[in-house]
Amino acid sequence: MSIDLTKAADFMATHARLLDRRRFDVLFGDTGDVEAVVAALAAYRNPDCGYGWGLEPDLRSPESQTGAAAHAFEVFAEIGGHPHAVELCDWLESVTLPDGGLPFALPTTRAAGNAPWWATADTSVSSLQITAVTLVAAQRVAEIDPGVAAHPWLERAAAYCVGAVGALDSRPHAYILAFAVRAMDALRDVHPQARELLEGLGKYVPDDGLVKVEGGTDDEYLHPLDFAGVPGRPPRELFRPEVVAADLARLENGQQEDGGWTVEYARISPAGALAWRGYETIRVLCALQNARTTQP
Repeated sequence: MSIDLTKAADFMATHARLLDRRRFDVLFGDTGDVEAVVAALAAYRNPDCGYGWGLEPDLRSPESQTGAAAHAFEVFAEIGGHPHAVELCDWLESVTLPDGGLPFALPTTRAAGNAPWWATADTSVSSLQITAVTLVAAQRVAEIDPGVAAHPWLERAAAYCVGAVGALDSRPHAYILAFAVRAMDALRDVHPQARELLEGLGKYVPDDGLVKVEGGTDDEYLHPLDFAGVPGRPPRELFRPEVVAADLARLENGQQEDGGWTVEYARISPAGALAWRGYETIRVLCALQNARTTQP
C-alpha cells in the first residue's frame, strides 16, 4: 500500500473516537486489546441490548436504533464474535415489523445532532436499505458465531430482503442499490433466489460503478468498491479489472495531509464529521489491506 500508516495512526490518536482508536489498534497495531474494543462498544449499548448514543455518527439520540446495529455487528466480526451479538439479534427481533423488515429508524428522544433523514424517517414501514446493510454485517458474524447463524431474526431479515429486492422494477436509490447488491451476495450460498437476484441488480450498476447519491451533496457518489468491496466475490464481476484497480488507487490517493481519510456526504455535526472520518479511515485501510493480501 502506498499509504502512510504512521500518519494514519497519528490521525486516529488526534481525532478519532475511542471505539475507532481501539479498532484501529486491533486491526493495524501491535498491542491491540479485543476486550478494550468490547468495552468501548459497550459505551453505546443500552439495557435493551440495542445500540444508540451516536454509534451511527449522524444519529446522536441515546435510544437504541436500527441504524446503529450494523456498526455493532461490524465490530463483532472484527474481534471474532461476542455474546452481545446474539443479544443484539434478540433486540432486532423485537423491533422487526410484521413483514420481516426493519424500520429505517425508531422514534428519537432527542433531536440535537441528528441528520434530517433520521429525524423524518417513517418508523412504521420497513426499509430495504437498513435491513440489507444490517443483514450484511450480521452475516459476517454468523460465519463465526453459530448463535447468530441460527437466530430467527437473521432468517426473517433474509426473507424480507429477498422479497424486497425481487419486487424492484427500477433502479433504487444509490444506497439501497449498493446494500441490496451486498445483501444478495451475502445470501447467495444460503438462499436459493439470491444468485439470480444479484444478477438482476447488476443491470442497475453502470460499468464505471459511479452512482450519484440522490439527495446527497453535489460531489457524493458511490464507487465500484462500495458495491464490490470483497475480493473474489461475484459483485467484482460487475467491473473490469482496470475499473477496480482505479478505484483502489482512488482510495490510496485519498489520504489527507493529516493522515486520515474523509467522506463525501453531508456534515451534520462537528463530532459526527470526525467520527465518520475515523470510521472511514479504518474502512479504507481494510479495503486496501484486503486487496494487497489477495493479489497473486
